[in-house]
Amino acid sequence: MIETNRLILREWEKTDLEPFANLNACNHVCKFLPTTLSKLESNSLATKIITDLDKYGFGLFAIKRKDTKTFIGFTGLNIPGFWAHFMPAVEIGWRLAYNHWGQGFATEAAIAVRNYAFNELKLKELASFTTIHNHRSEKIMQKIGMTHNEADNFNHPKLPKSHPLSPHILYRIKPTS
Repeated sequence: MIETNRLILREWEKTDLEPFANLNACNHVCKFLPTTLSKLESNSLATKIITDLDKYGFGLFAIKRKDTKTFIGFTGLNIPGFWAHFMPAVEIGWRLAYNHWGQGFATEAAIAVRNYAFNELKLKELASFTTIHNHRSEKIMQKIGMTHNEADNFNHPKLPKSHPLSPHILYRIKPTS
């Protein structure tokens, strides 16, 4: 469990599945993903997330607001499920319910995970990537200290090159000494 001023990053609970399915069915949240997810697909993703937490000893944590005790999404670390020029890599990522956007929660959670990755897990680098159109996520990457080299941009290997979401930007960060 990781705590910030306003959030608890924790293992997943059964009660997270319903709000997670709602989050994954939201067109706003999934605007820069290939598709929204059905409840079955969302539950399958949650199962994979939980399995990966056990398998790797790190992963995508459920985020709960301290004030409302509400599940609002996830943030954490992930091993990307594809090969690209920057692999092997550990990705830092996030996905929050739309009604919790614009309040700094994603940045607050991502900073805590970044610190956990470098201070506790002793990782040497984190990567983060998104489609070139997702400026909100790109701003979070910048706010947590990640940097971008245009030469690192890539087409997502799981999407056809002609797909509008295929062009991706890559950000990286290493621990400071």
